[in-house]
Amino acid sequence: MNSSNPALRHDAFQIDESSRVVAGSDSMTLIGTVIKTGILLVLCIAAAAFTARLVFGGAAIPTGGMTGLAIGTLVLSLVIGFVPRTAPFLAPVYAIAKGALLGVISWFYAVSFGHGGELLVAQAFALTFGIFLAMLLCYATGLIRGGALFRSVIITAMIGISLTYLANFICSMLGFTFMAPLFGAGWIGIGFSLLVVGVASFSLILDFQIVSNGIDNGAPKYMEWYAGFAMLVTLIWIYMEVLRLLSKLRSK
Repeated sequence: MNSSNPALRHDAFQIDESSRVVAGSDSMTLIGTVIKTGILLVLCIAAAAFTARLVFGGAAIPTGGMTGLAIGTLVLSLVIGFVPRTAPFLAPVYAIAKGALLGVISWFYAVSFGHGGELLVAQAFALTFGIFLAMLLCYATGLIRGGALFRSVIITAMIGISLTYLANFICSMLGFTFMAPLFGAGWIGIGFSLLVVGVASFSLILDFQIVSNGIDNGAPKYMEWYAGFAMLVTLIWIYMEVLRLLSKLRSK
């Protein structure tokens, strides 16, 4: 069963005997994975802070540029996902591009709520890393383990959420609004956002488990960048969902 993060699918870390690396400088390690993940997070946050500072300073962000960033990050994620060997080169590019996009999105949320809008973004940022640390602690202590039933429930929920977002997009394009309550600021919308944040948070457990399996299986060194990229994707997803949830609560 795959993780909710397509970059952390199980087969990416399944190493056959011919390509298995003997533990050492050429194999994936926990410290190496943490360092790579940290580098990508710093690049993403720095890019987000830079673009947010630009737009707060009055710089105009062309719509075409935003669209290009969105398409570019999607293409990069697909290439890295299907060709993990590209992660050491493309993951940093993805982190910077995605960070730039997040900076503009965060700015939009901040200005939408006027005075105190920056606090909303800061809260989302803090909660995201709070969730990450909580899930890491739960996994490290064995409080939560990603067993078969756990994986099945999370993946099923992820598929349902993805289909819901897709259905809403199609309906909005066709002018139908019957799904609007799920994405509005009412109690139904808040409940839906809480569900999505919960699923995104618990998907980290699966990510931790798959990375651990990669290390145990002697995955090659470049998979540290791949794992870092996958963690970044999940954290960005959590951040965006937390930001949506807080904005709904703020609108009540």
